[in-house]
Amino acid sequence: MTDAPATQTAIAHIDVRILPPVERHPRIFGTLNSLTPGQSLHVTSDHEPRPLQYQLDTALPGKFSWEYLEQGPDVWRVEIIRLNAGCDCCCGSH
Repeated sequence: MTDAPATQTAIAHIDVRILPPVERHPRIFGTLNSLTPGQSLHVTSDHEPRPLQYQLDTALPGKFSWEYLEQGPDVWRVEIIRLNAGCDCCCGSH
């Protein structure tokens, strides 16, 4: 008898290519705020997501890691992982 493999948490994925531009960052940040430490989000885009990375680093510094999975020229994919780095409120606690 073999042990069943451990279940892994599904990785959230947002393909912003199918969303209206006005919905993209709010949808991404809403998903990121729902992640617990160690969970990740994959984002697929048709352009370099540098503005998103800047916004993330500015709004929530040190809370997430960022890794490119694919870097264009037609498709960019990134993995954003929630780190265990304090709270997200405005108190300034780290």
